[in-house]
Amino acid sequence: MHILIKNKYLILKDYRIKCAVGKRGIGKKTKEGDYITPVGSFKIKLILYRKDKIKKLHTSLKKKAIKENMGWCNDPASNRYNELVVLPNKFSHEKLYRKDNLYDIIMVLNYNMNPVRKNKGSAIFVHVAKRKFKSTEGCIAIQKSELLKIVKNVRLNTKIKIV
Repeated sequence: MHILIKNKYLILKDYRIKCAVGKRGIGKKTKEGDYITPVGSFKIKLILYRKDKIKKLHTSLKKKAIKENMGWCNDPASNRYNELVVLPNKFSHEKLYRKDNLYDIIMVLNYNMNPVRKNKGSAIFVHVAKRKFKSTEGCIAIQKSELLKIVKNVRLNTKIKIV
C-alpha cells in the first residue's frame, strides 16, 4: 500500500482527500527554508503524537509520544541537523509540543536522513492541516480525522510518493 501526493491531494487506493503542501509547491528541494515539498518516494520513519490529545493510536509503525521538551533540529550548523532533539537547544529547531493542533500527530518522512546533507532541508512531515488548508513550509498537511485513519492503515513498507 502506497500513498500518492499529487495536485494538493493525498491518494490512497480509491481514497482521495485534499491536502496542503509547501508554499512554493512540490518540486526539487534545494535548501533549508525554501518552502518546497520535495518530490520523491519516502518511507515513514516514525509516528509522533500528543498522548494528551490522542488517547489511542493504532498503528503498526514505531511511535513516540511528544513531550514538552521535544524539538526537531533545522539548523545546518548542528551535528543533530534533521533529527529529534531535546529542548532547550542552542541550535534553531521546531518545537513539537505546540498549543495549536498541527503536531497532535506527525508522520515523519525519511527525507534527507540517510545520509543527512547539511542545508538540504529538514522536518518533512505529514501533519494536521491549518484552517482552509493553508500552505506549509514544505510538509504535507491533512485533516486530523483523516490523518488518524491513514496512520491506522500504513505499514512498515508503505511509501509516500510525492509527484
